[in-house]
Amino acid sequence: MNEQEYLSERLENQIEWYGNKSKHNQIWFKRLRFSEIISAALIPFLSGMGDKIPYGTWIVGGLGVLIAVSAATSSLFKFHENWIQYRTTVEHLKHEKFYYLTGIKPYDTEDKFSVLVERIEGLISKENSLWTQSIKQISKGGEKK
Repeated sequence: MNEQEYLSERLENQIEWYGNKSKHNQIWFKRLRFSEIISAALIPFLSGMGDKIPYGTWIVGGLGVLIAVSAATSSLFKFHENWIQYRTTVEHLKHEKFYYLTGIKPYDTEDKFSVLVERIEGLISKENSLWTQSIKQISKGGEKK
């Protein structure tokens, strides 16, 4: 694989993939948190209305369930942690790309392409290792730390 192929097929592909994953996790984290916030704000309001709202106790109970399900889903799928981790990875990849393209250290040598490949693959490998560790912890019943 030559330099241009690596930059377009590997590096840009990974930047796009991590960027999309980051955005996906951010959207789901914010949706679930928003539903928790709105539900939590509505519970005291509806409770204060007493019997003026038909099925008020059922609605309040449903909102409580929605809060619990939203919090559990967010915790289970680690949307916030994944959003931050993927965003961090994509920013590191972009950082390396721009340093490479401008020839700034450590890319100011003759073998700058091999340095790029080594550093990029190291970042990707590190991310894959973190993901594998978190999956193993979750499958054992523990939480991702």
